[in-house]
Amino acid sequence: MKLDYIKVGDYFIPALVIAEEKRPIGHWGRLHKRYLEETNPIRYNQLALSCEIYKYLADLNEQAESRLETIIRQMKEAEGVTEELKARQQLLWVQSMNSIRNRAEEIIKAELIYI
Repeated sequence: MKLDYIKVGDYFIPALVIAEEKRPIGHWGRLHKRYLEETNPIRYNQLALSCEIYKYLADLNEQAESRLETIIRQMKEAEGVTEELKARQQLLWVQSMNSIRNRAEEIIKAELIYI
């Protein structure tokens, strides 16, 4: 990839053209972007300068969402959280689902976001 530069005053700055990404980077993409900026600025700058940052973050967001749905479904089956439980004991169902979702989100953070 060849970078072009623009002279601004006495300095040359990279003329970056950011590729349009139609997919959103979403919650997980924003979390990972912040993590990269803070802990691995070299990797973040490589992605930004190669104009691949938004594609990378959108892909990661889609992977995280898909993985989250899978984990939640598996935990619901393992713990017996069903629609029948929802009809009989709504508060217990809500409590169980909140617990499952929180644990699943922590797994996603550990597996995909903060690595």
